[in-house]
Amino acid sequence: MTTLTLIGKPDCHLCDVAEQIVETVVADLPARVAERVDIEQASIADNPALHAVWWEKIPVVLIDGELHAHWRVSADRLRAALIAADPEGASA
Repeated sequence: MTTLTLIGKPDCHLCDVAEQIVETVVADLPARVAERVDIEQASIADNPALHAVWWEKIPVVLIDGELHAHWRVSADRLRAALIAADPEGASA
């Protein structure tokens, strides 16, 4: 399982755009890869620890806890990273 974490906050235009990109990319992945992607969302407004680390970089995308992107999310780069993170994704 690959965990994709989207960190943002309410009323954040770039966060809304990042969420749309994440949803579109995952929906367009090969089925066997997409079913292994668990999308989690977190808000810096609800979590002081996240706020302390990420407040000036949102939206932030983590893949399995590692920073993938902040501010702007590239659909192509995200797709490639999710496929590469899946043990069987390379052959997808």
